[in-house]
Amino acid sequence: MEKFIIQVATDKHLHYAEIISRYIENASMVKGAGLAKRTPEYISEKMKQNNAVIATTREGQWAGFCYIETFSNNLYIVNSGLIVVSEFRKSGLGKMIKKKIFDLSVERYPNAKIFGLATGLAVMKINSELGYNPVTYSELTKDYQFWKGCESCTNYDILERKQWENCLCTAMIFDPAVKMKNKNGSKENNFVKNIKLYERWMRFKIYVFLQNKSEHDESMNAGINKKDNKYVKK
Repeated sequence: MEKFIIQVATDKHLHYAEIISRYIENASMVKGAGLAKRTPEYISEKMKQNNAVIATTREGQWAGFCYIETFSNNLYIVNSGLIVVSEFRKSGLGKMIKKKIFDLSVERYPNAKIFGLATGLAVMKINSELGYNPVTYSELTKDYQFWKGCESCTNYDILERKQWENCLCTAMIFDPAVKMKNKNGSKENNFVKNIKLYERWMRFKIYVFLQNKSEHDESMNAGINKKDNKYVKK
C-alpha cells in the first residue's frame, strides 16, 4: 500500500491552508531558498480553483504541496511552491508531487508553456525528466504579476539588481509545441547529460550572487551611516 495519498486539492483540504502557509514562510527564510511566501487565503484560493496538488499520509497528516499559477491569458503557467515536510524528504515524495501537478497542468492548460524558477538541483532534475529545458529569463512571461510574486523572496534584491534578467534561480520551460516536434526522435536532455556541470555552475552562481549581495548591503549601510552622521553634525 502506498504511504502517501497525492491528489488534486479541493475545498475539503482548506483546513490545511494555514499550516502550509506557515511551512512555506519558514522555508522561504532559508538562505538562497528562492521560495516566495504565500498567505493562507492565497493557498485556499488555489485549492478552491482545483489548481493545486496536496499530499497526505493515510492517517491524514499533511506531507507536501504544490500549486499552479497562470499568466498572460493562460499562455504561461508555473508550478510553484513545491514544499515537502522535512520528515518525508528523500522519500521520493517531491518527485511524485511534481509529476502530479505537471499532469494536472497539461490536462487543464494543454497549449500553455509550463515554466519554473528553481535553486535546488533536485527540483531542476525532476523538471528535466518531465521535459523542461533551461532557458534565459528573457523567454519567461513578462506578466507583472509573476515577478511581483517574487517580492517576498529573500533574494528579490538580487533579481532587482540584475534587472529581472538573472537571479539565484535557474529558469526552465516545458513547451508543448517543442515536445510535439521532437516526439518521434527525442534526444537525451542536455540538463541530465551535463548535470555535474550544472551542479558546479549553481554553486558558483550562488557564491558570486550572495557575495555581491553582501558587498551591496555593506555599501548601502555605509551610505546610510554616512548620511546619518552628516545629519547629526548639522
